Parts: sequence; structure tokens; C-alpha cells
Amino acid sequence: MKRLAKIPTSGFYPLKFNVGAISCGIKKNGSLDLSAITSTSDCSAAGMFTSNIFKAAPVQVDQASLEKNQGRNYRSVLVNSGCANAVTGRTGLKDAETMSALASAETGGNSMCMSTGVIGQLLPMEKIEAGVPKLFKNLGSEHNDWMQLAKGIMTTDTFPKLVSKQIKINNNTYNIAGVAKGAGMISPKMATLLGIVCTDAPVHPEALKSALKSSVDSSFNAITIDGDMSTNDTILALANGAAGGSEITSTSPEFATLRTALAEVCSDLAQLVVRDGEGATKFITIDVNGASSPESAYKIAKSVANSPLVKTAMFGKDANWGRILCAIGYAGEQVDPAKTSVTFVPTDGSVPLKLLVNGEPQQVDEERAAEILNLPDLHIQVELAIGEGSSRVWTCDFSHEYVSINGDYRS
Repeated sequence: MKRLAKIPTSGFYPLKFNVGAISCGIKKNGSLDLSAITSTSDCSAAGMFTSNIFKAAPVQVDQASLEKNQGRNYRSVLVNSGCANAVTGRTGLKDAETMSALASAETGGNSMCMSTGVIGQLLPMEKIEAGVPKLFKNLGSEHNDWMQLAKGIMTTDTFPKLVSKQIKINNNTYNIAGVAKGAGMISPKMATLLGIVCTDAPVHPEALKSALKSSVDSSFNAITIDGDMSTNDTILALANGAAGGSEITSTSPEFATLRTALAEVCSDLAQLVVRDGEGATKFITIDVNGASSPESAYKIAKSVANSPLVKTAMFGKDANWGRILCAIGYAGEQVDPAKTSVTFVPTDGSVPLKLLVNGEPQQVDEERAAEILNLPDLHIQVELAIGEGSSRVWTCDFSHEYVSINGDYRS
């Protein structure tokens, strides 16, 4: 996949936000590992978090903070990579609280923290405490600063993930920018990985929370790489209102426009995570239509997307559609085999290749199938013809490199 083409060279960045990253010695290789995003004015804030029972310390601290402060008066987010601060007991909770306090001391407002890396290890707090003043003195608002932020939160990622968008609402122009990290341990049930999305639009905390949840449901909740859900998954949103205008609430006429734009940024970030899937060579879109409900369609699409046999067949460019049928069949949802159809839809716009039509196998042109599977992007369409529910999930293939990366991750 052409990953470098996905790295932006410019963007639309929200006013009065300053960002950046430094190396403070958490990572063994000396790369960027301590990042921050700050606002010079108070922000509304919202978050979506992992549903894993083993919630990492920063997840617990951020959830408690948002509830206590009702999403108001936030100024910053401090992020470290190289250590997840997950399953670290009372010491880990204290360290996460200290990270937030360090950021608050620099900005004068409420702050949150995020961590990513190896599970079960304590943060090197002396390095973080020494690095925070240096970090906050080196923040900026230019494109390169946002790229530094995106690079600073990476772990096994192969490229930084940064997306921005500009929208007009009435007579005001607003900017939305987001960063995310993630390449493995991706199968969400709320959000996934780490991500921060910021805007200079004036958004009420409850409206921001509603818009973020809706955006996550159609983006980060619609991706999977390997069926594993992290202990640290967090998506945060900040809105400082620096671009002016009346506050947008969930009942404002402008709310729908803002929610759509936020969803588009989240969707682009989520797809970048899939394109950077550990060892991935193919980006796969799975559409399930005609299910008994949207929820049923989603479960079936996720079943196909998480199937190791489907994913390895796609890596091997093998049109073994029987594996797709198996994954549909064990999803535990209503399916009528006599009405089920499966099609490969070429992403180059050429004629689709029907594999199964109303339960009847088609004569598959193996040469044509090989041409389709040789493309970097693949679209699998499933038609169940029993209802009106539909869902889309993005995933990637499994390659030899996935095993290599995860076999020696801690080293």
C-alpha cells in the first residue's frame, strides 16, 4: 500500500492550539516519546474509552476527570509512548494523575493524559517530570509541529497519522485537526488506539460528547486489524471556540454540519490506522447489506474482517470465498444461505466479480480474481436479502510480517 502518499504536507489547524513532541528517554532508540497538545483558552472536552476490563491507568484517570469536570475548562493533553502504564496498580494510577498535574501546572487548566506501549511496566516518571518543562517550551502551531505530535505518539506505526479539515458554518470558518496512532491490537468496542481531535469551533461539552460518540461509531468502531482490543484505547476531542461564533449545542442548526465534519476526520484517521496495520499489504472494505438490522450487519462484517483464514487468503491473493461464507455463518446472526450473495468489487472501477449468487456458486474466472486481488485495495460485498440492515467495516490482510513484528515486540 502507498502509505507515504497519505502523509500530508500542509493542513488546516485550529486557532490557539500549540502542539509538539520531544524525546525524554522512554524509548530505547531515542525517538520522540513525549507529546502534548495545549490550548491558550479553555476547551470543552469529551472522550471515548476502551471497554476492556483491564483499563489502563490513564484511561481511568481521564474518565474520572471528565466526569468530575463535566468536560469543561480543559487546556491540555500530555501523551507518552514507549510504556502503556497499563496493569500497573496503585502506582500506575498515581503516575497518571501526576502526568495530568504536570500538564495542568504548565497551562493553568484541567488536563488529561494518555500512554501507549508495553503493558505491565511502570512509567519512568523521573524522565517524564524532567521532560515536561522542555516539551512545553517547544510547542508550536505550524504544520511541522502537528507532524511532530503525530510522530511522538507512534509505537509500531510506520507513518504518522494526521488529518485536518476546514468547514464554514454561517459566517464563521472553523478548523478541525486530528492525530492517531495504531497499527496492531486493533478491534474496538467504543473507540480504538489513541487519538486526539481538536477544533476552534465553540462547542458545548454535551454536544461535543454526542458528536464524538457518533463519529467514533462510524469510524474507529468500524475498523479491525487483528481482533485484539487494547487496554489503553482512547479518543479525545477538544474544542476551544477560538474562531468565534455562537456556542453550538446539540439542538443548534449548526450541530449536524459540525458532527459530519468531525465524523469525516475520524473516518480518515481510522482508515489510516488500517492502512498501517502491522505487516499489512492490502486495505479491505467489507460491506454487508440486507441484514435483519444494522447491528446484525455489523457483527457479520466484523466476523469476516476478523477471520484469520479470510485475511491470510487475501494476503495470498487466493479467491477462497468459502472462508468468507464460513465467517458469515458463525457470526451468530440471522442468515438464509439460499439468499446470500458475495461479490468482489474491484477498486479500479472495473466489472465486479460475482462469487456466490442467492446461495449458488458462480463459475469463477481465476485470472480475473487474481487481477482484483493484486490491487492494494479490495472491496468485499455481502448481500443477505433478509432485511434492510447494513454496515461497513475496514480491515487488512495478515502477512508473515505481522507474526514477526508481534513475536518480538518487547525487544
